[in-house]
Amino acid sequence: MKPLSLQPFDILSRSEIAAALDNLSRASVAVLGDFCLDVYWTIDRTASEISVETGLPTEPVRSQHYSPGGAGNVVMNLLALGVQQIFPVGVLGDDPFGHELRRLLNNVGVETGGLLQQSEGWATHTYVKPHVEDSELNRIDFGNYNKLSEATEQSFLAGFEEIVNKVSVVLINHQAIGSLHDSPSFREGLAALIRRHPEVCFIVDSRGYHGAFAGAVHKLNDREVMRACGVAVEATDVVTLEDLVVHVEKLYALWKSPLVVTRGERGCLVFSGEVPWQIFGVQLPGRTDPVGAGDTFVATLAAITSTGTNLTAAACVANIAAAVTAQKLFQTGSASPDEILELGSNADYTYRPELAEAPHRAQHLDQSEIEIVAEPGPAMNIRHAIFDHDGTISTLREGWEQIMEPMMLRAVLGTSYKTADETLFHRVKSRVRDFIERTTGIQTITQMHGLVDLVREFALVPEDRILSPAGYKEIYNDELKALVNLRLAKLDRGELAVSDFTLKGAVPFLRTLHQSGVRLYLASGTDEKDVKHEAALLGYADVFAGGIYGSVGQVTKDAKKIVIERILHEVEGAFEQLAAFGDGPVEMRETTRRGAYTIGVASDEVRRFGMNLEKRARLIRSGAHVIVPDFSQWKTLWKFLRFPELKTS
Repeated sequence: MKPLSLQPFDILSRSEIAAALDNLSRASVAVLGDFCLDVYWTIDRTASEISVETGLPTEPVRSQHYSPGGAGNVVMNLLALGVQQIFPVGVLGDDPFGHELRRLLNNVGVETGGLLQQSEGWATHTYVKPHVEDSELNRIDFGNYNKLSEATEQSFLAGFEEIVNKVSVVLINHQAIGSLHDSPSFREGLAALIRRHPEVCFIVDSRGYHGAFAGAVHKLNDREVMRACGVAVEATDVVTLEDLVVHVEKLYALWKSPLVVTRGERGCLVFSGEVPWQIFGVQLPGRTDPVGAGDTFVATLAAITSTGTNLTAAACVANIAAAVTAQKLFQTGSASPDEILELGSNADYTYRPELAEAPHRAQHLDQSEIEIVAEPGPAMNIRHAIFDHDGTISTLREGWEQIMEPMMLRAVLGTSYKTADETLFHRVKSRVRDFIERTTGIQTITQMHGLVDLVREFALVPEDRILSPAGYKEIYNDELKALVNLRLAKLDRGELAVSDFTLKGAVPFLRTLHQSGVRLYLASGTDEKDVKHEAALLGYADVFAGGIYGSVGQVTKDAKKIVIERILHEVEGAFEQLAAFGDGPVEMRETTRRGAYTIGVASDEVRRFGMNLEKRARLIRSGAHVIVPDFSQWKTLWKFLRFPELKTS
């Protein structure tokens, strides 16, 4: 079977996200499923004693915490979204855990009349998680041997029909061993109820019973899709996009109903019978914790669908909401409308991750090294071009990572820098390298704000000795300037030439663009005065008639974002007139999200020509439409970008 062509879903604007979130208070959602209690016991063995009865040491609990889990956490996510009409429907045991779960839901204003109690043969699903310091001991589970009684089943289905008449969306949750869904007769009764209520949207999130509810919307992850098609996959296996699309089409043909397929950091797919829509994942710069993100996704999907928003747009907002939760460490988080709007308004999306990780799939212009990721639109007529500086034109600052990394290591380790054991040193080094990789291309001052967070994360430096972001930036700049000044001195003495500090073909390309009437702008994350000084010394400051912009030391005033906004104002929304050239993610994302065309420069800054595969991957994930290693083939690129025909002498 030939895979269907994927259709990228347009990135939602702030106003579109706000519109989707505005009516959530009027949403009405029933959550039917496995209501669980998560129990956290903190064990402090300093108070342990030897049991007289067993002769074994006791496990004293210093503190305890209880929170709704499973379908209960979905309810908590709906509450965080501002949904006011929530109807939990499930079965609890006649036990202390069931009473506590009901109390927790009542305390937050949720009506629990739909939670039936079965006294015999049913224990409330409870997961006890004992912790000793930062280590979790073996989990203790209740409810794995549950059996739904015939009387409970009949009462349940009869009462649930009344609730269905009050809502526009029903979320069917299944995620526990010993689930009420394990009863075949219950599944048959629920499927019949779904058929009787075609006016209600049923969304199924199940670990194994999707086939029982063919008429519903199915929310699965990529591995669940493959397993539903009989393909064995492990939890660590990567499901290729091509395989996923083929099997999504098979399931749609089988179930005749829409599918929403989550892919973690790679976003999700939505397929309702025409074309599969690809929703790009949100790239998060810091540490992430996926616990609870799935519940946030499905709760947001249900809530927004309840207000009448189409399924694909609802999945797009749900994707952002899940990213909000993933940033909340060491907790089962949720996402509020304000948090979703804030992240969605400035989200960095991960475009085409499969292509980014597979250079052998690159498609090049004939007899060139110019990789075409996405063809330009028919109306493209570039009259304005933004250029990044370092790594795109200039290599004066080549090697900045080798200066930033040890500087950050010293900042995080503090007085432990020379005495830290190998395990700690490499743990810090790994975090620093990951941070630099994720933040390459943004303002230095923003990176230093992140450094402050890293210093606090490891807690090796007393709070009163942690510097401000500006203080750390000054240290870094001083070390980098020493390197740059050495190179400029060689340039001044004539020992090296401009060509030794610029990418192959960059300067003639810039001058020809300027002469052809394209308005050029230089935008850099480096301090503005330094960018202007270096461009002048390298002899091309004059071509940037649109101006030279750099960092002014404030996180809220990113030079690249400011200049892009200015240009968009000048072209009055004519995005086909704007292109961006750069080797970092910021200029790629900021222009791509606004519909302009982007040329990623995957430069090898040491040789000043040739492809850097790590940059290529980073640039494609950031939305680049074209990848070039340098400007040695700028005349070929010129024709592809439809600039005026070059005059020959």
